[in-house]
Amino acid sequence: MDRIFTAFAHRIACWSGQPLAFILAVLVILCWILTGPIFHYSDTWQLIINTGTTIVTFLMVFLIQNAQNRDGSAIQAKMDELIRAISTARNEFIGIEHLTETELEKIKSVLEKECGDDHVHRLSIENLIARR
Repeated sequence: MDRIFTAFAHRIACWSGQPLAFILAVLVILCWILTGPIFHYSDTWQLIINTGTTIVTFLMVFLIQNAQNRDGSAIQAKMDELIRAISTARNEFIGIEHLTETELEKIKSVLEKECGDDHVHRLSIENLIARR
């Protein structure tokens, strides 16, 4: 079941990000607008687009979240492998994505202090920007 859903979610996420999907959505909205005078802009006419867009949005949230979860896990696995493979890297960073927000903020603060004072850090960022 997991593989079927993953494959389905991947296909839908890829397809929905294409220009053709956007054009199709715009055409649906245009058709709905053009039928307004025919149905005298009734409550039912409005309810059709509201219900349709709500259903599509509700389902897309789950499909997109699935795709983002997979992408995030793949990136974390790749980063963990890079940390593990580089001898000068600190292996303690493997798996830190499971820490709390407070713990991550503490690590971030320590790392920023290790980079030097604010002036040195700002200069190094300016040098990076100047390279572009």
